[in-house]
Amino acid sequence: MKKILFTLAAAVAICFTACAQQTEKKQMNAPKTLIAYFSATGTTAEAAKGIAEATGGTLHAITPAETYTAADLDWNDKQSRSSKEMQDPRSRPAIKGTVKEMDGYDVVFIGYPIWWNQAPRIINTFIESHKLEGKAVVPFATSGGSGIKNSIDMLKKAYPNLDWREGKLLNHADAKDIKAWTGSIRP
Repeated sequence: MKKILFTLAAAVAICFTACAQQTEKKQMNAPKTLIAYFSATGTTAEAAKGIAEATGGTLHAITPAETYTAADLDWNDKQSRSSKEMQDPRSRPAIKGTVKEMDGYDVVFIGYPIWWNQAPRIINTFIESHKLEGKAVVPFATSGGSGIKNSIDMLKKAYPNLDWREGKLLNHADAKDIKAWTGSIRP
C-alpha cells in the first residue's frame, strides 16, 4: 500500500512540475505588450483598460506637459489650443515622461481620441520620442463621430518604417470584441 501511495504521490508531483513548466514557458513566449494612450476626457482611457485586461499588457498614459482645459478642447473655437495644434502639422505638444525600457516591448498599442479626423499631435510627440521600429504598432481610437481610417492612413504616411497592424475604433466595444481583436495581433 505504501508503494502505491508513494508511486501516486510521485506521479502527481511530476504532473504538477510539468504543468508549472508549461505555464512558465507560455508566459516566457507571450509577447510583452504596452498600451500607450492619450485621453483628454477619459473615454480612450477606458478603451485602453479593456485592451490591458485582454492582453495582460502594461498601461502608459501619454500625459501632456500642460493639461488640456475645457477651453483648450473647444473645437468650435478656432483659437483654442487643440484647434491651433491640429491646424499645424508640425505641432508637437510636450509630454511628461517617456516609457522606460521600451526595448522590452514586442507590441505597442497606441490609443487616442479622433480630433479633426486625425490623431492628436501629441501622438506624433509620443511616436517621435520612442524607438518603435521592430515592434508591432497597433492604433486604436475613440470618436464622437469620425472613423479611424484617415487617422491611421496619416500615421502610416508620417511613419512608414513602423510595422503598423490593423487598428480599431473602440466606441462601445465590449470585452469580448476587444479580446477577439487583440488575440489576432502577433508580433
